[in-house]
Amino acid sequence: MNYPFAMKLTCLEKLPLIAIIYLAVVFGCQPNQPNQELGQQKDTPPNVVLIFLDDGAYDDFEPFGRPLYPTPHVKELANEGTSYFNFHVPQAICSASRAALLTGCYPGRTKVFGAHAPTAKGLDPSYATLGEILKAQGYVTACFGKWHMGDQEDTRSHARGFDETAGLMYSNDMWKYHPENPDYWGQWPLQYWENGEITIDSVDQEDQKMLSTWYTEKTVDFINRHRDRPFFVYVPHSMPHVPIFCSDKFEGKSGTGLYGDVMMELDWSVGQINQAVKDNGLEQNTVFIFIGSDNGPWLSYGDHAGITPYREGKGTSFEGGLRNPCIIKYPGQLPAGGESHKMFASIDIVPIICGLTNSKLPENEIDGKDVWNYLIGDDIANPHAYYAFSNGTEFQGVISGDGSWKLHIPHQYRTVEKGGMGGLPGKYVQYQIDTALFDLIHDPFEKGDVKEVYPEITNELLELAAQHQSRFYSE
Repeated sequence: MNYPFAMKLTCLEKLPLIAIIYLAVVFGCQPNQPNQELGQQKDTPPNVVLIFLDDGAYDDFEPFGRPLYPTPHVKELANEGTSYFNFHVPQAICSASRAALLTGCYPGRTKVFGAHAPTAKGLDPSYATLGEILKAQGYVTACFGKWHMGDQEDTRSHARGFDETAGLMYSNDMWKYHPENPDYWGQWPLQYWENGEITIDSVDQEDQKMLSTWYTEKTVDFINRHRDRPFFVYVPHSMPHVPIFCSDKFEGKSGTGLYGDVMMELDWSVGQINQAVKDNGLEQNTVFIFIGSDNGPWLSYGDHAGITPYREGKGTSFEGGLRNPCIIKYPGQLPAGGESHKMFASIDIVPIICGLTNSKLPENEIDGKDVWNYLIGDDIANPHAYYAFSNGTEFQGVISGDGSWKLHIPHQYRTVEKGGMGGLPGKYVQYQIDTALFDLIHDPFEKGDVKEVYPEITNELLELAAQHQSRFYSE
């Protein structure tokens, strides 16, 4: 299925060697500005910064959308790195998406489905996290933000490979002010943890306003203190998951309502973290990954949710739920200002980072692949034959490895009948989709089923889907 949808990356021109030598002699070489070609491995292991938003939307930031509020810091990061417009998650909901990102495994393998309640066990410790992998490699590690992969003694973030931690163990709506089920979610206090200790026993509205700031300040401080050794910092922001809050310094700043204010604060956070890397002279040897959401927007919340040009949103397997913005900055490896439509997914992040840091893959089997050469090369095929997607415990289809075709097998999905206002949810209705094939090159909005036009492709993807289902969902 060679149906290319990859915008070729343009290589940066190199200065002539004599000019480099001249500049080095006259002005003095800066220690963190190596003169390597794109794709050349560095001499020292890179630092890793991984930012992951919660319930964001494809159009939240430039260059992916054109929001009515400014997002200069994400735009600056895009200008310094490469933007990926065809990045996917395997399941469009909190816990499942996070576990896939940090383990490189499909939800069907780890059995982390949906969004876990506080009582859930979470990710089985037999599956290594990226924190554990890099810590074993000698990295100092940190997680500042929403964990949501277990709130038990052996499944919290400080027990899963992170030396320093701070944040919530689950979603910020799982509290006594939940708009639909306050009695149920109010059974458990929403606690703020730091380094294995509860520092706020019951988070209130004023605390929620400070979450984005606290996560950012913790991250900047961590970078400042660990500039002299390889580090990995994971920043899974709680926002813009409802209920949305921002600090006083951003309230009313966007002129577009609270959601815009929240996004401007998240944009500020990206800028603060990016600047901390620069201020410490680490920019040239840091892999900086920004993923605009763990899934698409929670459309039911109307004006407290973002906008995606694609079909549906969070909690569905359409592109509006699975396709999310991604920017990777790694000077000398990726071109500044690059744009790519190459298909890859969150399950590939672990093997990519293992490859770039020369770390061993976990002993447990994973599903992601090191697609780095594919991402930086013009004529290299994706090693994945397909990417699978699911919703909850239900497997729902596959996308071809080159991102050209998407096959849904029969399943129900929800769509918004009427969006809510002011932080209250609207109304969903249920629909059914039968076996359907979509041409993602010409129809990324999944409007026209073409299975009758391309029966051979349909059958090929049906066979891959059957193999995946038999392997992971046969119990």
